[in-house]
Order: sequence, then C-alpha cells, then structure tokens
Amino acid sequence: MTLFEDLKWRGLIKDVAGEDIEKKLNDEVITFYWGTDPTADSLHIGHYSSLVTAKRLYKAGHKPILLVGGATGLIGDPRPTAEREIIAFDTIAKNIEGIKNQIDKIFDGNAELVNNYDWTKEMDLITFLRDVGKYININYMLDKDIIRRRLETGITFAEFTYTLMQGYDFLHLFEEKNCIMQVEGSDQWGNITTGIDLIYKKTGKKAYAFTMPLILDANGNKFGKSEGNALWLDINKTSSYELYQYLINSDDSKVEEYLKVFTFLPKEEIERIMKEHLEAPHLRIAQKALTKEFITDLHGSLEYEKAQKMSEVLFSGNVNDLSADEIEICFKGVPNFEITEEVTLIDMLVNNNIVSSRREAREFLNSNAITLNGNTVTDENMIINSDIAIDNKVIVIRRGKKKYFLGIIK
Repeated sequence: MTLFEDLKWRGLIKDVAGEDIEKKLNDEVITFYWGTDPTADSLHIGHYSSLVTAKRLYKAGHKPILLVGGATGLIGDPRPTAEREIIAFDTIAKNIEGIKNQIDKIFDGNAELVNNYDWTKEMDLITFLRDVGKYININYMLDKDIIRRRLETGITFAEFTYTLMQGYDFLHLFEEKNCIMQVEGSDQWGNITTGIDLIYKKTGKKAYAFTMPLILDANGNKFGKSEGNALWLDINKTSSYELYQYLINSDDSKVEEYLKVFTFLPKEEIERIMKEHLEAPHLRIAQKALTKEFITDLHGSLEYEKAQKMSEVLFSGNVNDLSADEIEICFKGVPNFEITEEVTLIDMLVNNNIVSSRREAREFLNSNAITLNGNTVTDENMIINSDIAIDNKVIVIRRGKKKYFLGIIK
C-alpha cells in the first residue's frame, strides 16, 4: 500500500483539504505540522493517536514540525460548553518543558519543535488586525461549528479570535519553513481551514491538511483530561502498569481500531492477529499485541516487560515477588492506611474498616478469606509489624476474592 492508502485503511483520514494531497504524501517530501496547547505538563493518550500518525509521516520520509502553543495556550481553544480557565504564564512555561521532553523522546530527537509565542509576542494589536483580521470575514468565522454552538451560551472575544491565531500559525510556518500541510484531530478542522484560507489570500498559494477522527473509548468518550479518563504519556503520572491494565482490558469492539491507530504493525500482521483473536476471544490475543506494541513504542521494551511481570504476579497472587515500590504502583487507588505501631491482626482489620466488626473479622478468618501478602492467615492475634511487610514497608491485604487494601508501615 501507498502511505495514503495505509492511512485510509487505518481509519486515520476524515477531512481532507487539497485534491492532490494523495500525490503530495506519496510522491514528494513535504514539511507538515501538528500542534497542541500546553494545558498540562504532559500529553495524554488522546494526543498520542495524532503523534503516532505524525510519526508515520516522518517514517515515510516527510519532515515533522511539532508546535506547542505557548501563545494560543494563554487564550484557550473554545470548548463546546464553556470558556476554558486562563492559565498563568509560569504554568504554561512549565507545561511546555514537559511536553517538549515527551515529543523529543517519541521522535528520537528528529522532529523540529516550535513555540508560537516566539512569533506572536512582539506582534501588536494593529499589526494583527491588518495582517490577519483584515483577510478573514466575520460571517466566515461565525459559520465555524464550535463558534456557532457557543453563540447560544456566549463566547468571549478572546476565544472568538483563537481561530485567527491558529490560522496565523499555519501562515507563519508556511512562509518561514515551507510547511505546506497541517495534520490534526477532526475537532480542529475549523481552525485548519482558517489557516488555509489565510495562506491563499495572502500568498495566492495552496496549502494542504487532513484530520483524523477522534479516538473514543467503548463508552463513546474522548481520551482527555476534561473527560476524566486521562491516561498520561508521562510515566510518572500514568505508570506502564496502569497503561498495561487499561489496554489489556480494551473492549473487543475497539481493539482492532486501536491496533490500526496506535501501532506500527503492518496490515497483514493486524489481520492475522484479529483472525486468531476472533477464533479464541477469551485468550485476548489482540489486546496482548496492542499492549506490547503500545508500551514498547512509548516507554521501551523493559517497561513493557516490567508491566507484564507485575500483572502476571498479581494474577497469580504471589505479591511477594514484587518490590514495595511496584506494589504501591499496582495498588494505586485501593484503600490504604498507615501502620504506626504493632497491632494484632484482628485490630488492624477492624480499625481500618476492612471488616465491620470483630465478629465479621472472625468469620472471614475462619473461612480462609483473609490473605496477607498472598498468604492465607487465620490467627486473629497475629502481630502486624514491619517484620512481615514486603521490604519492611507494605502489607497487601485481600478480603474475599477481589477486595484489596494496602497497609503502609510508618
């Protein structure tokens, strides 16, 4: 397949600007850009689908420019429902640094990084209105989907001009770096076409673009922090283990799409994986392939192997094979409590609401339903202290089959 055919097969092309874009991508070496505003100090999995697409173009020989919106981030891209909160200058700077490090790692230092604050900070209002605002009709802006939807609830002038700022970014990169194409998620189509229109009106030349469909989870929600389900690309915010657990539990209805979007596996390999998966869905062959490719590409093979080991150990119940630090990652989010002094087992269970009463504690103990660090315990007078803790730091308590608690020795 050609590059364009591969992108279409993977479902990565939604909107297209430029009737000869296929020829440009297949037969020429072009410079293109993808951008994001630094609203957090890390990108998330919602961004990653676009980054992987940009990396496909790079691997095919095209030249990527990755734009971090130090200027547009200070304004905020209009949301469908309400205005974004204004972000402080120092927060923007911190966020940019985190994002730049991630992009540099993903592209092995081979993508040019730019910040639109660098070419807008010296531009005065009069110049902006003459060089940008003069060329874009107000009716054209009102017809943008996101602006039209916000007119009912109200939109500030700052948000209203966001599309002009992003359009000017495209013009600047077109003129200064011969960047002829923009590649974004489909929610940016209105801003992209503003840039294409501005380029044509100011230079008489043609620019290109394509958008990718937004990647949704099985419930139809976007992968983004505003949706409350962000999986961060920063390993310190979302561990490889957490990413592993999410991906390995991907819904069967979405896993083929995720394999196409998030991995560099060729068409033949994905089709083979899906054939085997459909023959034995309970083996989760497709999810395993997705998890391995995704984590290895993002964080490296060692992180994938570490996450896989942690998952297998937890499934077997042999938590003693994990370090205290690994356990704290695995059980992030489960109820936890501190143990500051020696205490009997039954008192620990009752005092930390693992059971509702001493009577219930004895019922669980007598039915072998309580484990400490994977070992069944029955003696209610057993002493709990650092001697029995993993690395003298943590104790994993399981009540019944699935209810976990974490005791932390202090």
